[in-house]
Amino acid sequence: MIDSADDPPSSAAPVRIIAGGDVVTMNARREVLVGGSVVISGDRIIAVGPTAALRRAHSDAAIVDASGCVVTPGMIDAHQHLTGDPLIRSCIPDLLPPGASIFEWAVPVHEAHEPYDDEVAAALSAVEALTSGVTTVVEGGTVAHADRVAKSLEQAGLRAALGVWGWDIDEGPFAAPADEVLDRQREVLDAYPAGGLVEGWVALVGHDLASDELLAGAADLARARDTNMTMHLSPTSSDPESYLARTGRRPVVHLDALGVLGRHLLISHGVHLDDDEVELVLSTGTAIAYCPWAYLRLGQGVGAHGRHAEIVERGGRVALGCDAVNASDSIDILRTAALASGIARDARIDPTRFGAHEVFGLATIAGAEAIGCDDRIGSLEEGKQADIVIHRTDLPGWTPRGDVGLQLVWGTDGRSVRDVFVAGRQVVADGRVTTIDTDALAEVAQERQRALLERAGITVPQVWPHLGAE
Repeated sequence: MIDSADDPPSSAAPVRIIAGGDVVTMNARREVLVGGSVVISGDRIIAVGPTAALRRAHSDAAIVDASGCVVTPGMIDAHQHLTGDPLIRSCIPDLLPPGASIFEWAVPVHEAHEPYDDEVAAALSAVEALTSGVTTVVEGGTVAHADRVAKSLEQAGLRAALGVWGWDIDEGPFAAPADEVLDRQREVLDAYPAGGLVEGWVALVGHDLASDELLAGAADLARARDTNMTMHLSPTSSDPESYLARTGRRPVVHLDALGVLGRHLLISHGVHLDDDEVELVLSTGTAIAYCPWAYLRLGQGVGAHGRHAEIVERGGRVALGCDAVNASDSIDILRTAALASGIARDARIDPTRFGAHEVFGLATIAGAEAIGCDDRIGSLEEGKQADIVIHRTDLPGWTPRGDVGLQLVWGTDGRSVRDVFVAGRQVVADGRVTTIDTDALAEVAQERQRALLERAGITVPQVWPHLGAE
């Protein structure tokens, strides 16, 4: 119903040249090739350099004209809930007490999700991500039906790290004893091995919603399978309070005692960390997915307590995330990058720190390193996966042209994206996804929303009176 006529990727794809754009390589020297080109063969970049020389060397190649455009690596969203929220977008009220949006809305909706809802929600998320230039997402760990989500992601052409619900609390959707939760995680790792477009990760809900047995077992599994692990932690003060009451230690200190920390671990949020926790994050190489729009939207204290910029400045591993569409409300990493920079500068009243060029790195190569994929994605270099975004510059935010880093972060957002390639396959052309019938998807999503809310027993309140037009 939501499939497009677009052909699946071919192993015998012809050589193509993305020609004539200003190529923001994000290589170690951060070179920008003015009027340069990127050559793709199959799913790989085989050359980056001057246009004339590359056209001579590949005279039979198909040309994608990027003249006057900016060409960047595909961007990375390191924390994105692909199911649940996408079908109830802008339905959760924004004036709720802490925790209510999750336990009174998101959890009941997830519990009422049917397999096809997971598929449709993931397709909606993939379309939004790709059209804003996001080519890789790390799912937030709240997927029930991994096979249905993977089906949509592969059809859309979105690169993803995928996990399933992982918690062993007494009551909650898909809660189970620790050994059963770990068995589910193993099934995902087996079904989606490393190296594919969609690959499995170990995923826990996190917070204080997992036993020590599950936390330690998940970390052991990730290390044993040479994969990554992700979990939520400390977006608010409630996790530190809960861990202190239960263990006598703050969350990151307790995870360190269990042997959970390390380069395999991506903590989502990490807003409320004290000095000792920051030191542990740095010394263990633990990464953090930073989702600033969610903290502002939900009033979680990032301006007063967040230390993400400090962690980056001290050599820590941080990527950006967009979280859920009822928290950050859009999957747009350029929008997120601007906010991350602004919060850091405002918090210290220091306009000389954490500028546009650094946060664009978090959206690309530094973000790729934080999720353990910088050998494959995050920059435009020979041998890497051909995840490429072409930004049009005939829009007000790009006129007249200035410093490309400033314009990418401060002057524009994902709406300037023209074309997107993932693993060499064109998935967005002229601003529209080519792999999914988005008109059909919109119709299906509206009907699935109605049925989902009905099953969940939720009525969406309308703050402003809605009157009939007749």
